[in-house]
Amino acid sequence: MTTQNVVAFEDCTSCIGKVRVAASKSDLFLPAITEPLAALGGRHIALCQKQLLKSLETGGGGGGARASAWVDSTRSSSPTQIKSTASLPETEEQSSWILRYPSALETFEQIISASKGKQIVMFLDYDGTLSPIVDDPDQAFMSKDMREAVRDVAAYFPTAIVSGRCRDKVYNFVKLAELYYAGSHGMDIKGPSKPRRKWNKGNQAVIFQAATEFLPMIDEVYTTLLNKTSSIPGAKVENNKFCLSVHFRCVEEKRWAALTEQVKMVLSAYPKLKLTRGRKVLEIRPTIMWDKGKALEFLLESLGYANSSNVLPIYIGDDQTDEDAFKVLRDRGQGFGILVSRVAKETSATYSLQEPFEVKEFLRRLVVERNRWLLQG
Repeated sequence: MTTQNVVAFEDCTSCIGKVRVAASKSDLFLPAITEPLAALGGRHIALCQKQLLKSLETGGGGGGARASAWVDSTRSSSPTQIKSTASLPETEEQSSWILRYPSALETFEQIISASKGKQIVMFLDYDGTLSPIVDDPDQAFMSKDMREAVRDVAAYFPTAIVSGRCRDKVYNFVKLAELYYAGSHGMDIKGPSKPRRKWNKGNQAVIFQAATEFLPMIDEVYTTLLNKTSSIPGAKVENNKFCLSVHFRCVEEKRWAALTEQVKMVLSAYPKLKLTRGRKVLEIRPTIMWDKGKALEFLLESLGYANSSNVLPIYIGDDQTDEDAFKVLRDRGQGFGILVSRVAKETSATYSLQEPFEVKEFLRRLVVERNRWLLQG
């Protein structure tokens, strides 16, 4: 089995630009990629060490926002229970928000129209997008129907899971070898190890890790946080290899601020790590300039679509960390971000869906539409 690794070269004229694959000429509903990454054969993906490190240069310390601001923002953007959307009364604010970010299901034909003659590349967050948000992050299982929907989409379109979770954990939830997996907010990327179709030959694995030198520091902070947060009932520290997650979904709201301050105190001794917020989770990451948006760009480059006008990236996610990917698509003027949310919030996405069930329906409709186009010849 051949594995393609990222290796660093001391001298080269471009960094990620070295990752090249001939662009596919396929239209919207032709197979995902005839030979994804085949042009690389068994060679390593070359990345210039100096320029890569420069592009990942640090960008500020951890923390910064007042604990009360974190609490207020978290309370407003993170529903505490999973509810049927039919039971939620629509407020004037929500109605206005839906007009700005219309449902990707209700505007499906509009999305398909923009996709004609282009290759869709699908990017999917995991928690809150493919699986429901649950109290115990270890129990965030996706449904059998959702797995089938993702599998069917990946049969025709290059598909990546981009998550804050450790890549291995996400894979264990999804269990589809034909996907690309970008764990730790895109700092740990691997391509499919299983050919999707008979025209795919060999192992097309892409391995990229953006912050290996931070691993000892991450492990050290993980051990410290386990000790420091043990006195706060419900707090859970998750080691996602290149980043850490401090979950407080099961912590009493009156203790959220204290937990945040505890985490910030620990991080004060580690200026090379930064603190960001998700849905009832505090995320600790290296201060390198790498995120889900950078991961999206890297994967498009790896697939040969970096400068192609015949590609339509679609990114579906529910959390603040997904905004980095939404912004990349908006800045490119190419593709669509779809925010999964039942509440109105600021976003750089173009469309919205309310819950994982709607994500599943959207993926299914893509497959149905693809098959319809094939039948029409």
